[in-house]
Amino acid sequence: MSQPEDTAHATAAPAKAKRFAGLAVYFERRPFTMLLLGFSSGLPFLLIYDTLSAWLRSSGISLEMIGFFALATLVYALKFVWAPLLDRTNIPLLSKWLGHRRSWMLATQGVIIAGLWMISGSNPQDNLGMVAAFAVMVGFFGATQDIAIDAWRIEAVDDSRQGAMAAAYQLGYRVAQIIAGFVPLALAEFYSWNLSYAVMAALMGIGVAGVLLAPREKAHVVRPIPVSDIPSHPIAEKIEWIVRLALIFLAAILIGTGLTDKLAAFEWATGWALPQGLINGLNAGMETGGGLGVLIQFVWIICGFGLLFAACSPIPRYRTRPGAYLAASFGAPVKDFFVRFGKLAGPILALICLYRLSDFVLNIMNPFYLDLGFSLLEIGEVRKIFGVVAISIGVFLGGVLVARLGLIRAMVIGAFMSPVSNLLFAWLATQGHDITALFIAICADNVATGIAGTALIAYMSSLTSVGFTATQYALFSSLYALPGKLVASQSGKIVETSARVADSGGFTAPLKGFFHNLPEGSLVEGAAKSGVSVEGLGAGYMTFFFYSTLIGIFAIVLAFYVARRQIRLQAQQAQ
Repeated sequence: MSQPEDTAHATAAPAKAKRFAGLAVYFERRPFTMLLLGFSSGLPFLLIYDTLSAWLRSSGISLEMIGFFALATLVYALKFVWAPLLDRTNIPLLSKWLGHRRSWMLATQGVIIAGLWMISGSNPQDNLGMVAAFAVMVGFFGATQDIAIDAWRIEAVDDSRQGAMAAAYQLGYRVAQIIAGFVPLALAEFYSWNLSYAVMAALMGIGVAGVLLAPREKAHVVRPIPVSDIPSHPIAEKIEWIVRLALIFLAAILIGTGLTDKLAAFEWATGWALPQGLINGLNAGMETGGGLGVLIQFVWIICGFGLLFAACSPIPRYRTRPGAYLAASFGAPVKDFFVRFGKLAGPILALICLYRLSDFVLNIMNPFYLDLGFSLLEIGEVRKIFGVVAISIGVFLGGVLVARLGLIRAMVIGAFMSPVSNLLFAWLATQGHDITALFIAICADNVATGIAGTALIAYMSSLTSVGFTATQYALFSSLYALPGKLVASQSGKIVETSARVADSGGFTAPLKGFFHNLPEGSLVEGAAKSGVSVEGLGAGYMTFFFYSTLIGIFAIVLAFYVARRQIRLQAQQAQ
């Protein structure tokens, strides 16, 4: 017996609504606001390093001096150090008017605009130190803006909307990077660098519009820190604050030194107290290549985190107000995470560290494309035009997956994306100078990167808890980039070592058979530079891409393990 017409229509309508639920979320007010805020987040980063370096070079500044400006972006890797401040501190008047998170966003945007405007009115040839100070100011408040934006993004919607928010953020961020990388150079070519940075300062108004358009998040509750039972000693407390903050600052320098492989910040902070011979020895250690260099970087990072832990820990057997405050600000968010997830907390943190590792090790892609015989124009066209479109599609699809399948399932799917897409580069190596193959490999990889990135951001957002959002997410975002920064330094060595092994008849030698019929000119110059045969270099690149896929398998296995355990944990907590 057939259904009545109205009953059939009623049944079909919810099914149709469910089918398009993943798309409808993009037309809501909050994701559109997130697009504007993502633009505001992406604009300052490129302006104070990559774009600024072009201005400095055209002004006759030495490459060595330009290298110091990389320190302006170091604060982005260290933002978790002062993230607790944003969780625990209101801005007078602004917080009452806009709410806790939006007040911090607007305040930081005001400083960024002022910093870019002051850079636009400077001349690097006459006031290089002033330009550097303004760049550091823009970098610090740009990173602080990111903390506030991430916290608002997480607190403004429930878990079902996190995918769309993450996708909108990434789209806005990438549009800003394209504009910051092209518009200032074009304006400088036809007008002046000063005008280009003045225009960039004005474009930050898009972020201001995003703040004013953003709905107010739920009332922010600053978790109290009980110190009333601790006797007050004002003079001793001031001295203790100075010492602890100095140790936190030094810890940040140590972590940053390990992450960036540059000793300049450490030398600036401690050069007055340490002998020059010791500084030179440390610098030589940082320049050590191979596995030893990675180990040295890791030691710097571990020492930095150890010092940070010591600086924020209470003094044994002696309670003080600064110790209690810092222990609560830094320790309480970490403790909260481990209490909520118990034995699963460790595997979750490991998953965050490994999730994008197979992507981050691909830091030799431009040399790879050049070795295959592609011109800079061909690479630029495919990567910057079609590649941007592809990654935007991937970001969009990642948001749809989260909305349709949920955070955990989308996270598992995202874990497959990067390792599988890396196999396309192994295939590209066998095709040589083939523009169609380049287009397929880059576009497919960028779609996969967009899906994986969106899934990870949404998943990390779901792990935070109210009151600790800024601190916990800042820590997660620092952790997920850490292993890649260390392991990626070995990429070139893996390619060349594998090539030499292939030429000597080792275990990679069978791969040489894939490279006997390459187009003319492919891998020839690269092989000559590395001192290996064309077939050997091809085998080296193929081995490297297999290696990048293999390390991604660990993330896939861990994703399945965490997903199964986390679903079970959520079910237990819901009972």
